[in-house]
Amino acid sequence: MLSEVRFEGVHKIFGTETAVEDLNLTVNAGEFLVLVGPSGCGKTTTLRMLAGLERPSYGRILIGDRLVNNVSPRFRDVAMVFQSYALYPHMNVYDNLAFGMRARGAAGGLIAQQVKETAAVLGLGHLMKRRPSELSGGQRQRVALGRALIRQPQVFLMDEPLSNLDAGLRVQMRAELSRLHERFRVTTLYVTHDQVEAMTMGDRIAVMNSGRLQQVDAPETLYDNPANTFVAGFIGSPRMNFVPGRLTTAQGATAVEFLGVKAPLSSRAKLTADAAEGEVMVGLRPEDLMWRRAAAPESTLTISAEVDVVEPMGHEAYVTAVCAGETVTSRFPPRSGVRTRERIELALNPARLHLFDAHSGTTILQRPAAGGAELPRSVGEARIDEPAEGRSERHRQPQSRGMQSRTEEIS
Repeated sequence: MLSEVRFEGVHKIFGTETAVEDLNLTVNAGEFLVLVGPSGCGKTTTLRMLAGLERPSYGRILIGDRLVNNVSPRFRDVAMVFQSYALYPHMNVYDNLAFGMRARGAAGGLIAQQVKETAAVLGLGHLMKRRPSELSGGQRQRVALGRALIRQPQVFLMDEPLSNLDAGLRVQMRAELSRLHERFRVTTLYVTHDQVEAMTMGDRIAVMNSGRLQQVDAPETLYDNPANTFVAGFIGSPRMNFVPGRLTTAQGATAVEFLGVKAPLSSRAKLTADAAEGEVMVGLRPEDLMWRRAAAPESTLTISAEVDVVEPMGHEAYVTAVCAGETVTSRFPPRSGVRTRERIELALNPARLHLFDAHSGTTILQRPAAGGAELPRSVGEARIDEPAEGRSERHRQPQSRGMQSRTEEIS
């Protein structure tokens, strides 16, 4: 039976330090939710409170309809995969997989059947007699996953399980974890500091910073409509460029001035009711700031810049340039030939701008959805009207209900 997980007003305080503050979060039944943020943001503490390894200072944690604040970890029906794998070094793969079932007194025949089936799913059948010291990092990770999977719990908890693997193996294991979730659909809370893992694996992503939840949404919505400058800068690689700007209104038309140019806002874009003329922070994704020679026709805004650094990546190049005294990063074709100190022209589609309050960092502009879709009514609303064939099965899950924001359309 699939169970949802709810954090209701949860705080965790260590002495005078608040690790988690007023966390309100629901993980839908059968959902793969990724909790992401920098080191020290409270994501692992959140996971440990759900596992029962830490007790919340205030608030409620529920698995299904059951309050588990004071329930022992062994009775919560959750399985946890640790960063360090936590395998028993003196046991072979078979015994590591079977340990939990033996501890619960399961019959020998059932144990053998479950271990065989789990090993087949994870490709461990030929490794059953090996000890952890004889396995590669990826194989150890699969054994740790198998030990959690064999329990058939209500909830999977994963604490940065791929961080000890090399880059190539991380990519492989991301795909394997996604396939496993497609197959078993167990409610999963996955903790990572890697925004690439979050974007590629999560049905939804919950972004945390300094113990507070910043935004929860589908990966595409987080990327296209971040709630604030922290989310905008954390999600995406290279990170979003932030430059100072000024919002102006003349004859009913609203525009933003930045980097020596003036860009009218799209008639389909919506400013929040708190938006006002004056200083703002302008956000520019590197892929939206293009080399003029390779830019699409809709990139009508031209900015003069001087190349500072060129970073060839093979399939593309990252070019850092100085525009009107501000440093920005853009994505270039792989063999553009641009060199340091060269003068170039960058092009931008005005519809791809992001605007944030200059003081609070909160978004003041909801941009139109890509592909001409209707604009979400709030930053937290997922694109549920997107054609099914254009999305993966994992992204068809129910989305969170974002807070309704007050908006006014610009004519």
